[in-house]
Amino acid sequence: MLVRAYRLTDKFGVVILKSSAAFGQLTELGVSRLVGLGQHTLGRLLAVIFGIILAILRGILKVFGAVFSVIFRLLGVSAKRVSQQAAGTVSTSTNNMMARRAARAEMTATVTEDPLRVQNRTLSRLFVVVLAVLIAVVLWATNPARQTPNLNALADAGNGILPLTTSVGLDATGVPVLGSTPVPTATLLPPVLEARGSIAYVAREKGQTDIWALSIGSRTPIRLTNSPADERDPSWSPDGTKLAYASRQDGNWEIYIYDLVASTTKRMTYDLSFQGSPHWSPDGKFLTYESYQGNNLDIYVVPVDGSQPALRVTNSPSPDFSPAWSPVNNGRRIAFVSWRDGNQDIYIFSLDNPTDSASINLTNTPDRQENYPAWSPDGKYIAYSALDEGIEKVFVKDVDNIQSPAQVITRGRTPAWSPDGSSLIAAVDSQEGTQFVATPFTSSGNTTLVVGAPEQATSPVWTGRPLPAALISSGGLPSGVPQSLFVEQVGSPDKNGHYGLGTLSNVVVSRSELYLSDTVNDSFNALRQKTLQLAGWDFLGKLDDAFWSFLPTPRLPDAGEERRNWYYTGRAFGITRNLIAGFPQQIELVREDIGVNTYWRVYVRVSDDAVPGELGEPLRQMPWDMLSRNSGDVQAYDGGGRLKTEIPAGYYIDFTQLAADYGWQRVPAGSDWRANVNGINYWLFEKTDGLSWYDAMLQLYSNSELGGFAATSVPSLPTPTTQTQP
Repeated sequence: MLVRAYRLTDKFGVVILKSSAAFGQLTELGVSRLVGLGQHTLGRLLAVIFGIILAILRGILKVFGAVFSVIFRLLGVSAKRVSQQAAGTVSTSTNNMMARRAARAEMTATVTEDPLRVQNRTLSRLFVVVLAVLIAVVLWATNPARQTPNLNALADAGNGILPLTTSVGLDATGVPVLGSTPVPTATLLPPVLEARGSIAYVAREKGQTDIWALSIGSRTPIRLTNSPADERDPSWSPDGTKLAYASRQDGNWEIYIYDLVASTTKRMTYDLSFQGSPHWSPDGKFLTYESYQGNNLDIYVVPVDGSQPALRVTNSPSPDFSPAWSPVNNGRRIAFVSWRDGNQDIYIFSLDNPTDSASINLTNTPDRQENYPAWSPDGKYIAYSALDEGIEKVFVKDVDNIQSPAQVITRGRTPAWSPDGSSLIAAVDSQEGTQFVATPFTSSGNTTLVVGAPEQATSPVWTGRPLPAALISSGGLPSGVPQSLFVEQVGSPDKNGHYGLGTLSNVVVSRSELYLSDTVNDSFNALRQKTLQLAGWDFLGKLDDAFWSFLPTPRLPDAGEERRNWYYTGRAFGITRNLIAGFPQQIELVREDIGVNTYWRVYVRVSDDAVPGELGEPLRQMPWDMLSRNSGDVQAYDGGGRLKTEIPAGYYIDFTQLAADYGWQRVPAGSDWRANVNGINYWLFEKTDGLSWYDAMLQLYSNSELGGFAATSVPSLPTPTTQTQP
């Protein structure tokens, strides 16, 4: 009997071992399927649950294995001993009566089932049931129909959080295109954007600026203003329901307040002078702004309800601008930018000591020009941007520890704080346009893209309140931007693929011919008319240079001018250089060192016959005194000039920006511009349309006509030949 039991348990042990191996393979397959769901929250949860179940079952199997091992050993020893004793007894007592009776009783006894076999069968059935349940769990968890979560239930529309992606459809050719219908996603906002809320910013499009806004987490901004005139300088009210901004929609620059909930606009200032850069007091009852009165730019404060006239805060002879009101301490401090110490620094004015001379210079950096101050929500820091070593950077300064150095946070300009003060948003320019990026301040983390915008977008401001649902559903205002600033009417090329030249009507060109390429002359004419409209006089009616003749003999450039000059292509013009002389000067030059290059921003003075404030706006940046290089000042001579000592009075237009709107780009100064006047290049504007100089020349000339300027192929080395060895 014991021998039979030993044999049965031995066979059952083998079955258990083989079943355990098969079960292990199956569970590994199920775990691998569950891990494949790792990109979903449900998959990860099931993987964890299944792992726990697997660990428990493996523990049970180990216990069973240990018990059965002990039983096997005991049964094996007992069976061996009984067999030995039985053999000895039979050989010595074959005639023993008791043995015969026992044998007879064993032969006649009722046959009963082995209890160990019943136990084994019960355990086998239990094992099969558990295995079936596990297989069902694996099949349920790996069902493809369950791998897509209900995204609609995860969209947080109540908090104004819009989806981060858009729907994708197919165009007529079957190519995937982005649709306009938002598709909710379960993507969580990165920590740098957890303050949520919404931002507003300024974008320039086809020669005009408008204000846009979007909720944090959305990629679909909406237009808040669409006047044909410019709107800019947005500022959120403390409760996030109103937006103050500057606009010239009524003819001159004034301050307005737009109520996003009521969808109404209120004009705050009524003055023929210039008003701009509004900013709210922390209680929402006042606005501070900059105003140009008496040929001086100063800071003013006005109650929002209009109960009192505006109060002048600063009175320095130097321009004071870009104010920002402290959000704490009952709003008793106002930061602003000024030139009063000879360079562009950030100052703090205290309402507890309302004397302009008591204003504190916060930055005090003679070698850097700071701008765009922004208070942190707790009032401890001020962020600002400046051009530093050729790169636009965002700095943060401790307000109560002026002697401490400023901290560089990131690249970019016009910074703004998140509502909780944990991060900063700034504008960063690239070849693809302008990106608004958020950078952590109070913790470590990565810089995160908030939204991309057209080139020259600027001035982001952040509020903790989401945009009103009605405003989002409306899609914002329709575009008021014209389809195009001009139409380039290009004639058909001749049989050689060459284009002609277009005559510049009523333009005087003193040093070259009166032509531009037919591919760009319409854009120049449109730019000329727009400049006349904005400046009040025909600035481009007289030029120094336009088209340089190339045949029969090229006009040779002067020393310091490029040999492969764009004047030859008919795609360049040079403004009148001597406009930097005279009193008042008709143009002012602002130096900008970007990267390793020096550029010049050209400001054109508006006509003296124009109504003050009706055209242009006052200068904020100190111009470069180019004439000082010939004044006998050795330092100015070696440096190619110097900064002026005061900002000229009057109104100006940014001609460099205006030219860029029509596709005409400024050119960097030559590397020797300080010593060579012909390399300064403040007068030079080009419209390349992405062409190389050689390709632009081929629009006018054949390759043979270019002579020594033509590109030549590089001679190739002779192909080596393989010689057969004798």
